[in-house]
Amino acid sequence: MEKITRKRVWLFLGFAFGISWLTALVLFLTGGLQNSPVIFMIGGMPITLALVLLSTAYMFGPAIANFLTRWITKEGKENLWLKPHFDRGRWVHWLAAWFLPGILTILGAVVFFLIFPQYFDSELIVLREQLEMSGAGSMSNLWLIVVLQTFQAMLISPLLNAVPTFGEEFGWRGYLQPKLMALGPRKAILLTGVIWGIWHWPVILMGHNYGLGYFGEPFLGPLAMVWFTLTLSALFGWVTIKANNVWPAVIAHAAINGIAAIGFLMIRGEPSTLLGPAPTGVIAGLGLTLCALIIFLHPKGLTPKPAEQQL
Repeated sequence: MEKITRKRVWLFLGFAFGISWLTALVLFLTGGLQNSPVIFMIGGMPITLALVLLSTAYMFGPAIANFLTRWITKEGKENLWLKPHFDRGRWVHWLAAWFLPGILTILGAVVFFLIFPQYFDSELIVLREQLEMSGAGSMSNLWLIVVLQTFQAMLISPLLNAVPTFGEEFGWRGYLQPKLMALGPRKAILLTGVIWGIWHWPVILMGHNYGLGYFGEPFLGPLAMVWFTLTLSALFGWVTIKANNVWPAVIAHAAINGIAAIGFLMIRGEPSTLLGPAPTGVIAGLGLTLCALIIFLHPKGLTPKPAEQQL
């Protein structure tokens, strides 16, 4: 890796971590994720300071870092990875970005409930209680609701969640990963995944994804998050390399965020969040792990297609 590239990488990381971790400090000092103050209401639903800051300042830290690094180093608009390409079969990777996260999340949830059947609730009591609390009343066919919510998440979430996930992906896959590609695509994806996981640590320590009071707190949660981001980094990195732009990664990230909680509709008891049923758990994330292994072991899995000039 060239010296100038190393400097740009370190500067980018300084900005990305600085912006996001300072935001996390504000969250911690104002009650964390559990006791964050409500700043306004939407349709009777409280919107907390934590929710606003997480979806804006924290998630957009890497994107802002991309812009700031380019401005300071005078790199400018070169290789922004924003121009979409659909030729030479790249549309296949757009479809993979849209649907694979949902399919792999469902597969992981199935594996989790097969291994831990004591946590599976065929009567969907959690969903029934949610409907009653919302005033929707009781429904006779709750499984139809689960199926409809699953399809809705897979079809619509990649669009609804794309704005906040762009904040991360324009930084990680749009700047960091391409800079690290000089080390080889596998090393680039692994390093990006580890860095991305560590970047999450402040909010993980405040209870994001794994909650509080789990076995091995506070150490195992951050480590589980790094494992999760490593598997996602393989999938997101793959579609970025193959599609030659960052938008499939934005879509895939939005897709996984939209469907990650589907397993909680079928849960009873209190399983360890380190295991599942969300794909952030090691067991429920086995679908993503298998996908990552296939990508890494395939001889041409991370070979770029013929590149065009990036815009």
